[in-house]
Amino acid sequence: MKFGKDFKKQMVPEWIEAYMDYNGLKKILQDIHHSRQSKGPPTPSKVSQQQSVLYTGFSGLNPRPRSVHQNKGDIEDQVIDVSTTQQEGSTKLYNTKFLKSSEEGGDTEVTFFNKLDYELNKVNKFYKDKVEEVIKEATELNKQMDALIALRIRVEKPDIAQNNFLGRGGRDLGNSVALEVTSPSREKTPEVKPVDLTPEVDNATASSQENAISREDNVVVRGKEADSGIHHATELEVLDRVKMSNAIENSILTIRGILNDSKGKELSFNKEELRKAEERLKLAFIEFYRKLRLLKQYSFINLLAFSKIMKKYEKIASRNASKSYMKIVDSSFLGSSEKVACLLDRVEDAFIKYFSKFDRREGMKLLRPKFKKEKHRVTFFSGFFFGCAISLLVAAILLVEAKKVLDKEQQAIYMNSIYPLYSFYAYIVLHMLFYSASIYFWRRYKVNYAFIFGFKQGTELGYREVFLLSTGLAVLVLSTFLIHLHIKMDSRTHQYDSVDWIPLGLVCVILLITICPFNIMYRSSRFFLTRCFFHCICAPLCTVTLADFFLADHLTSQVQALRSFEFYTCFYGWGRHIKGESKCHELDVYNVFYFIVAIVPYWIRFLQCVRRLCEEKESVHAINGFRYFLTIVAVAIRTAFDLKKGTTWKVLAFVSSIIAIMFNTYWDIFVDWGLIQKNSKNFLLRDKLLVSHRSVYFTAMVLDMILRFAWLQLVLKFNVSALRGDAITSLCSCLEILRRNIWSFFRLENEHVNNVGKYRAFKSVPLPFYYDDENCEKDD
Repeated sequence: MKFGKDFKKQMVPEWIEAYMDYNGLKKILQDIHHSRQSKGPPTPSKVSQQQSVLYTGFSGLNPRPRSVHQNKGDIEDQVIDVSTTQQEGSTKLYNTKFLKSSEEGGDTEVTFFNKLDYELNKVNKFYKDKVEEVIKEATELNKQMDALIALRIRVEKPDIAQNNFLGRGGRDLGNSVALEVTSPSREKTPEVKPVDLTPEVDNATASSQENAISREDNVVVRGKEADSGIHHATELEVLDRVKMSNAIENSILTIRGILNDSKGKELSFNKEELRKAEERLKLAFIEFYRKLRLLKQYSFINLLAFSKIMKKYEKIASRNASKSYMKIVDSSFLGSSEKVACLLDRVEDAFIKYFSKFDRREGMKLLRPKFKKEKHRVTFFSGFFFGCAISLLVAAILLVEAKKVLDKEQQAIYMNSIYPLYSFYAYIVLHMLFYSASIYFWRRYKVNYAFIFGFKQGTELGYREVFLLSTGLAVLVLSTFLIHLHIKMDSRTHQYDSVDWIPLGLVCVILLITICPFNIMYRSSRFFLTRCFFHCICAPLCTVTLADFFLADHLTSQVQALRSFEFYTCFYGWGRHIKGESKCHELDVYNVFYFIVAIVPYWIRFLQCVRRLCEEKESVHAINGFRYFLTIVAVAIRTAFDLKKGTTWKVLAFVSSIIAIMFNTYWDIFVDWGLIQKNSKNFLLRDKLLVSHRSVYFTAMVLDMILRFAWLQLVLKFNVSALRGDAITSLCSCLEILRRNIWSFFRLENEHVNNVGKYRAFKSVPLPFYYDDENCEKDD
């Protein structure tokens, strides 16, 4: 694989703009190459055995030139002169002067080095900013560890802890370690802020002070006696100024908790509280370690890219500038800082000791989960089940035609009765097929859907797995339907009413598989879906994540499937299966729930908007909530018209539907997709587009409008002779599922573009402890 493709493959999707523009520099080199070919080969320059470079040093705010020792003969062969400028915040800017610009074609090479300097300064600044962020996070994690270890002592060894605290004033209950970065070979490396992840105390006795030097990264780990600036040992008195953060219980927060201004609650010192704190801090460590690894990879891959591009320049331009420029790159913060490597080692040691009971293998499995590998058997069974599903579908159609089911009045009535029982699965299978297509296109256009949804690394389903599940479900449902139909239509077994229980048995099987606690059939994904569904039901009592409202939005497109599921209650609950015909609409209770089922998905989204408005205090959530309220009104009136008919209900349904459709279409295009922005460089779109063909976006906007207005067919009741019964409603439902999945792709694309613009590549993990600033003294 060429380096350019490998370089792009290893990029963090949300940081793509922060990487060196390798392809842009290659294009400039191609221009240099074409220019030299058209003007003939250049006179080769003399290659000296030793290359040197002049660069500017600095002292304070006044730059002063500083020279590197060079031979007199080397000056004649010098190609570049690199100077450094000190900026605010101790940031260096590098500027390269091309000394052969007077030669023919030198302007293009000047452009190349200007571009190269821009990329180096960009990458160096981004890396330095991110390293400073992780150092601050490490300091915060250290404070969290202080509280966790003190809580462990208080909960697990209350008597010993209290005796030591009273007898020794609460001090020296454990050994403290601090992290410093020292580099014997680099005397001017900036000093790292001390970060100590305080070890747990064994038997509450003072342990001996240790000094250890890491063999690989020159990390010096000193005890308390090493430096006065190093953090002191964990003290139990830290618990007096620590509270349990409310964020740890966000999943079960009530309205009362939302309106409460307090950021934390008093510690209760029980094992359940300790378990929750450990679990939350464990996740924080894993996410922090992942960030460090990506930063290390970012540094390595960019350094390699600079080396590769300079070698290409030497080969094309026949000039010796690689060694000189790479000295500057290696001396920059990007190439010289060892802070990330030090923190990686420190986090590994702390995590293994505190969260995996000194089991390094188990600890590293959690810190470095393996990436999911594509399995050939998934592809094989997907194709196999797809073929089986098509065959079974054709067989079902031929069976209905052969038995003349729809031509016989009694059997036609029965088919209309069991149609909702199986159409429920048809909507689900269709939705899953479209979802697998969405995943395929998200992957193709580098949309980091796993991060956006919050899937645990390595557990997200790919399009192959979702396609396998959808085709497998289709085979199961179609097989059941064929068995059901064959037994029911057989004249010899015509009286077998027990066969009507087959659809209900299928529902029970699928529900059991969904909640099965065993690690089979993608357990983590099943539990993730179940958890999100529970959050939707409990809205607004749960914190709303993107996955939660994304699922709720998809539920709004499955109203007909929910009504089919409601039919199960009528068909089996009131004994209608005995007569073999549907009279559910004759029941007032059923009609009431017919209203409720249609409104519930939109009501869930409305409550989620209310919850987000209370938490984030942004007016956009109030407007979004009002949009769903209008949709609820439109759906309620449309359902009333469906049940009661009448000209008045028809006019009200038409007007309310038009208003809701126009508002929803506007929101889809302008807000959810972020399109039709003013002064965009892409006409009527947005500045950043993942799909290169702009016509795709215009087509999607037109389709979204058309498919939204398709629901008016349910109000206007156009006469379509080819369709009978509920066929028109089913067709509109299928079109809505298609529209929802088109919306899904562009909604996540817009979310990904926003993440890229903000370099947001990591999820925020709420920390378990909250330090009361009024009582907490700041660490020096």
